[in-house]
Amino acid sequence: MKRFFNHRETIVAEGIEGLLRSSAGAGLCRLDGADDIHVVLRKDWQKQHVAVLSGGGSGHEPAHAGFVGKGMLTGAVCGQLFASPGVDAILAAIRAVSGEAGCLLIVKNYTGDRLNFGIAAEQAKALGLDVELVIVGDDIALGRTDRARGIAGTVLVHKIAGAAAEAGQSLQEVAALARKTAKALGSIGLALSDCNVFTPDQSTRLSDEEAELGLGIHGEAGVERIPMADLDTLMARTADRLEASLPEDGEVIVLLNMLGSVPPIEAYALLDGFSRTRLARRTAWILGPAPVMTALDMNGFSLTALPADPVFIDGLQAPASPHAWPGIAPYGAISTRPMPALPDTFIEAPSDNPVLRALITKGAQALIDNEAALNALDAKCGDGDAGSTFADAARQILRATDSLPLANPPALLATLGRLLARHSGGSSGVLLSILMTTAGQDEDWRKGLDAGAARMQAYGGAKPGDRTMLDALLPALASLEQGHSLSEAAKAARIGAEATRSMKAGAGRAAYIPAGQLADIPDPGADAIALLFEALAAAL
Repeated sequence: MKRFFNHRETIVAEGIEGLLRSSAGAGLCRLDGADDIHVVLRKDWQKQHVAVLSGGGSGHEPAHAGFVGKGMLTGAVCGQLFASPGVDAILAAIRAVSGEAGCLLIVKNYTGDRLNFGIAAEQAKALGLDVELVIVGDDIALGRTDRARGIAGTVLVHKIAGAAAEAGQSLQEVAALARKTAKALGSIGLALSDCNVFTPDQSTRLSDEEAELGLGIHGEAGVERIPMADLDTLMARTADRLEASLPEDGEVIVLLNMLGSVPPIEAYALLDGFSRTRLARRTAWILGPAPVMTALDMNGFSLTALPADPVFIDGLQAPASPHAWPGIAPYGAISTRPMPALPDTFIEAPSDNPVLRALITKGAQALIDNEAALNALDAKCGDGDAGSTFADAARQILRATDSLPLANPPALLATLGRLLARHSGGSSGVLLSILMTTAGQDEDWRKGLDAGAARMQAYGGAKPGDRTMLDALLPALASLEQGHSLSEAAKAARIGAEATRSMKAGAGRAAYIPAGQLADIPDPGADAIALLFEALAAAL
């Protein structure tokens, strides 16, 4: 597995140095003097209030160092990957931040963290410092027990305790609020893979047909392997398990946390999927989706629920400077605005022409049938979606066939142009819309198509020989303009498409790919045009 790192042993130190050099770390500093002690602190800390410290093994970024800042953590003690920091590092952090107001330690419920932070707290007390320790065990995968792991809900404890400390509350008050928050939390995660701890030959224990519910943030096995399913099903399984652990009544605050490698578009789709769960009906406030407590590259998410107690809401709404804090917002129906009036797609009355109906049906079906093959071809020289773009346009046309003015060719072309402009994605769909819209302005459909092709080149910037769909389209249209049959036009399109195998790309995404990688690969757009003309010819 390919990763960006020099050595596994140095990745934590290098990651912290990078944070401190970043825009997000402009208000941070670190303790200096020992290579094996990694403590990140607020630059502006003057020991005027209760200090709030947390930490644990690294690999959960942005937790913990990413939440150091005004309104949240005073400092973070960072261990090696998935390993608790040592007692000396924790004690150094306590001594660096503690003033007369004292210091609160917020610790996830893992043996190493409990022991090391606990011993450091006792040593600090022996030195005369006022220290309190709060342990967070919000994972409900194995039930609400004293063995429950601390996972993403810990960040909400950081925020609520940090807000109370920033407001000037006493150590006893801040600790009591932190304990109240920790006790009320519940979290559970679901993942499609475990994580790789910078081990090149490590493989996931999950097959492509499995997901795992209730796994830990260090790659620990979940409580249940479940069949892989669509997003809504997986989200419902997770939300229902979490809701079953909550009190029966009352509104809740929900955090949707990403565990490491979920792309933003999937993260937002997960939140949309959450809106269709039973738990969503009780949700009054939302945080995220955002990565707050990750597990390196784990492909998964977790849900955290907290009762919508006004004191919790106030703490989560209080200002906080860390860039990684996602903020909180009321949860409910999305806001909308009325759609402005758009030109009608179907201006002409529908009419029928059996020949044109057969041509459209056969041509569209050919593009749909070849969707996967065209995508595979496009994956070699583009982004792998050419087949889907053409197929989606074909499906739109098939759905609209009974509304088309099939007996009026110029009106038909203009209507198809408007239909593609409104519903077809990608540059190819827009270019074909330009072709047909222009063609529909001429009573002679052959001349209209030639004019449309010229307009395509003007807007698209491509020309013959640039390895685009024009290299199949223009010969086919020229054949039709000369009075040849559809069969002859299809042959011309196929010859043009095959010629793209040896062309250097001068336009489109393929223009950014070295010519050697395109050798003997036809352009997907040109191949689609050839397939379309061959289907049209076969229909007659």
